Amino acid sequence: MMDLDELEPAKKTPTKRNLDPMSVEELEGYIAELEEEILRVRQAIAGKKAVRTGAEALFRK
Repeated sequence: MMDLDELEPAKKTPTKRNLDPMSVEELEGYIAELEEEILRVRQAIAGKKAVRTGAEALFRK
């Protein structure tokens, strides 16, 4: 019998960068990269919520 957990994709934990050798400027650049990625993820979430809301509205009628 197959376990349902086997069907789900493995969740990857992002690898953490070693911050010790990075300069202040490099750390600030890294923060900027992370903030851009957070914005991209938030936009993806908003898009998916909009699709869900539209689908729910369509099927409620």
